[in-house]
Amino acid sequence: MYVAVKGGEKAIDAAHAQLRRERRGRLDVPELTTEQIASQLKLSVDRVMTEASLYCPSLAALTVKQAMGDLQEAVFLLRAYRTTLPRFGSSEPVDTSSMRVSRRISATWKDLPGGQILGSTFDYTHRLLDRSLAGEGESTLPPAPDKGEGICVKGLPRAMSALGTEGLLEAVPEASSDTAADLTRRPLVLPADGPEDRPVRLQTLARADEGFLLGMAYSTQRGFGAVHPFTGELRRGFVELVITPEELDFPIVAGEIEMTECDTVSRYTGTAMPPCLTRGYGLVFGNNERKAISMSIVDRALRAKELKEPETGPAQNPEFVLLHGDNVDASGFVQHIKLPHYVDFQAELSLIRELRAAKQEDSPARGERSC
Repeated sequence: MYVAVKGGEKAIDAAHAQLRRERRGRLDVPELTTEQIASQLKLSVDRVMTEASLYCPSLAALTVKQAMGDLQEAVFLLRAYRTTLPRFGSSEPVDTSSMRVSRRISATWKDLPGGQILGSTFDYTHRLLDRSLAGEGESTLPPAPDKGEGICVKGLPRAMSALGTEGLLEAVPEASSDTAADLTRRPLVLPADGPEDRPVRLQTLARADEGFLLGMAYSTQRGFGAVHPFTGELRRGFVELVITPEELDFPIVAGEIEMTECDTVSRYTGTAMPPCLTRGYGLVFGNNERKAISMSIVDRALRAKELKEPETGPAQNPEFVLLHGDNVDASGFVQHIKLPHYVDFQAELSLIRELRAAKQEDSPARGERSC
């Protein structure tokens, strides 16, 4: 990202001071704490952790506060901090099958094995303003759930296992953790359109801007591509992180994190396989269903070349999607035009003046010249 800025020292210090005053706001209003942000603006915090590739709610809340609610700036801050952290080990691949599920739905099976778990969602709200939130807090809160309600459920079967057993769902080989590329340590190498590139594509999509992925997913559903899937299973809950320290030589549980996982299925229209259902996959930190669904749709779209399908939309082009979805890179490149470009602009201005002068000198017989 472009971050080099030059200017008068006093002017820059004054700009920083003004920014701090605006961040604090009115002094007669209590200052937000990072604990309040982490617990009450959880969806913003979860999005920042996902796009920054760092799971730490307290630090993500701090960046949201420091960035005055600008989530892209918060992602940039948290990514920058992430680069200062030492890497002392790698966890085993998370086992989402053993997730402690707090929400689990399927749009393909009405009688889902293990049952549908509605959990917390905006899906059924009426989108009417709740005036009670305008005060210091809600006037009334729902009662605490009875025992057995509102708790996480573990050991739920996969919703799409029946399709795999019947042979109607494509078999996707699992990537080896020993050979999977780490996008945070090695740059993306294009074209990244083969089946062996899927792990790095998924990493890139997980870090991509949510709005960009949403637009790409929407474009395929509207016809700029061939992916209009069904939600096979969407689940949210807590998964354990397991590491195997060299000095112990056996796995231990380091903790657990909240994640959202989405499996989508869509009809196969290519020629590389017999007629079947194909899969798209999304996995993100925290509670972020829109990102997980969008990721799974775009993941499936990016497999067009691998599955010998016609590439008819931008969401099926790996170079377009993978290079333009990173909000830190995109924001830096777009905003760098705020920096001084005096020399460049003067060169452009001189060229236009020369072209205009040359056009005026040309005779009609030589024809019109375009500038």
